[in-house]
Amino acid sequence: MPRPLGELEDAVMTRVWKWNRPVTVREVLEDLQQERSIAYTTVMTVLDNLHQKGWVRRESEGRAYRYEAVSTRAAYAAALMNDAWSQSDNPAAALVAFFGMMSEEQRQALRDAIRIVQGPETPAPAPETPAQGRETPTAEPETPPPGPGAASDGGER
Repeated sequence: MPRPLGELEDAVMTRVWKWNRPVTVREVLEDLQQERSIAYTTVMTVLDNLHQKGWVRRESEGRAYRYEAVSTRAAYAAALMNDAWSQSDNPAAALVAFFGMMSEEQRQALRDAIRIVQGPETPAPAPETPAQGRETPTAEPETPPPGPGAASDGGER
């Protein structure tokens, strides 16, 4: 698991993920400059570092590079969550605590995600034992009827 992005790395990657296309240092610089004073060489260094860390790939375009994200922001967030969870000495308790911190919207998103991962629901097989004091009808196994002269088990069905 890669370590979490630093503040400036995250600001740069946010743009790369949002635009979802190859970007130049100049494009990222101009967008960042709307929020802060930052030099071209700083953005170039950050993108080069992100390339070396495997977050972006780059292709040469004349004397410059175009940078593109290697994976999505969702994959990055999932990797961070997985790393944090795997470091717990009690994963179940960590999940319970995490779920307790979630908003109702986040819990609904979690339920939706679980449905997506599990795929279409298939009907559960009928239980073979009585449930809550009521007998549940079950299908008889398909066996051929006894032939002539077959021994009877003497019991009722």
